[in-house]
Amino acid sequence: MENTSATTAPTPTYWLTRFVILRLLGALYAVAFLVAINQIIPLIGSNGLLPVGLFLEQVSHTLGSDGAGFLRLPSLFWLGHSDAALLVAAWAGLALSLLVVAGFANMPLLALLWVLYMSFVNVGQEWYDYGWEIQLTETGFLAIFLCPVLELRPFPRTAPPLPIIVLFRWLIFRIMLGAGLIKVRGDEVWRNSTALYYHFETQPIPGPLSRWFHFLPRAALQIGVWFNWLAELVVPLFAFSPRIARHTAGIIMVLLQFSIILSGNLSFLNWLTIVPALACFDDGFWARLLPRQLVGRAAAAAARAKESVPHRTTVRVVTAVLILLSIQPALNLVSPGQIMNTSFDPLNLVNTYGAFGSVGQERLNVVFEGTLDEVAGENAVWKPYPYKGLPVALNQRPPQVAPYQLRLDWQMWFAAMASPAEYPWTLHLVWKLLHNDPGAVSLFAGNPFPNQPPRYIRAVRYRYMFAQPGNPQGQWWQRERVDIWLPPLSADDPRLVQVLQNAGWAQ
Repeated sequence: MENTSATTAPTPTYWLTRFVILRLLGALYAVAFLVAINQIIPLIGSNGLLPVGLFLEQVSHTLGSDGAGFLRLPSLFWLGHSDAALLVAAWAGLALSLLVVAGFANMPLLALLWVLYMSFVNVGQEWYDYGWEIQLTETGFLAIFLCPVLELRPFPRTAPPLPIIVLFRWLIFRIMLGAGLIKVRGDEVWRNSTALYYHFETQPIPGPLSRWFHFLPRAALQIGVWFNWLAELVVPLFAFSPRIARHTAGIIMVLLQFSIILSGNLSFLNWLTIVPALACFDDGFWARLLPRQLVGRAAAAAARAKESVPHRTTVRVVTAVLILLSIQPALNLVSPGQIMNTSFDPLNLVNTYGAFGSVGQERLNVVFEGTLDEVAGENAVWKPYPYKGLPVALNQRPPQVAPYQLRLDWQMWFAAMASPAEYPWTLHLVWKLLHNDPGAVSLFAGNPFPNQPPRYIRAVRYRYMFAQPGNPQGQWWQRERVDIWLPPLSADDPRLVQVLQNAGWAQ
């Protein structure tokens, strides 16, 4: 899998690297579109918590026209945003993603996947306001040019272009270094190596192993922070190095992602971060790991490779554009006022990244509760709405969710650290629960009122803490009540009705 001569060192090739990158990217696209299939209608559908039609109207009014809105937030849904259109786009994305997983990928197919997912991101509002959404669009854009122009086969005749491989390395460099620098600049608990004393308990959605990690000896947790510094601040500098250093850097960066995958549920962020890290490995590395038959197919493709002039020209133009677009993100990395998870262009082609610049030291959780009682006092029988990922019941083990994302759970993790005024859609959610709206109820793990809607809904904020393993009650959690986050509300409460009318959500 390497070009050699008697006088020169082996020249790395990337046929197997491309094969692995595209398969993993296709799988992540599939997960992302599956999330949309299951959640997009109750979140931004015509009767969703934040209806997309209302959002597009507001954008058009602010910017002056639909055309200006499209240029600012490019999306196919400017052409039509019915519930049927949203679902057709999501199902089409899933089908195309599975084709990529099966080994069929070319420029038009990857370009269509990119356009479809960008269309969701740009109208998804706060449900899609996460760093990994623009990271997926940037990764997906690069992958377009890793593919041949038209051939649809796992090992086409067009060789993987080295400039795109290098741009993947530039992407992982920015992701890792950006994450490391935002931690150094962001929170004392990172600088004093105590961040992991809290992170596993307070992260957005803990996983089955999070409690085990949380109760590791504190020396081990400090070592974990030091390994994080190695992987995010030192190792990325070697992503462009000669072979051995580059392979070592890639291994360390991938190991960090796997450790995070094991310790929590951060959506598809860490799996997605592995994708550009794979560009650190060449075919010589993969030939030791992958089945011999696959390695042979890659070698056969390399032997019959033909240069495509249109492909080469396109790659050169795209590379030049992305180099120019990289100037601002690069300056952001070295700026004392570094910002994370931000795009400097409407197409999200070159972005800034970073995660957990600060780590909370307590876990707050808002639990929605309903009652059928006529008087909504403390003596009423209140039943909680169980989340699919966030803790509610004390004896419930945290589930394994990632790479799937529970978008309501994620937003409620943020909301618990703020007030309802900052998350007004929670009142829309309350109104829907008061009417047993099927879409809203589907966002929870169960409906405590299957036969008739509750008379009142309230939201209580609790402080959750991991229970010691092996406790006599068999509990995973302990909790203490903090406050009433939302007071009891009925369907005809004038405060609730007023908020709905002001926001344009009146039913």
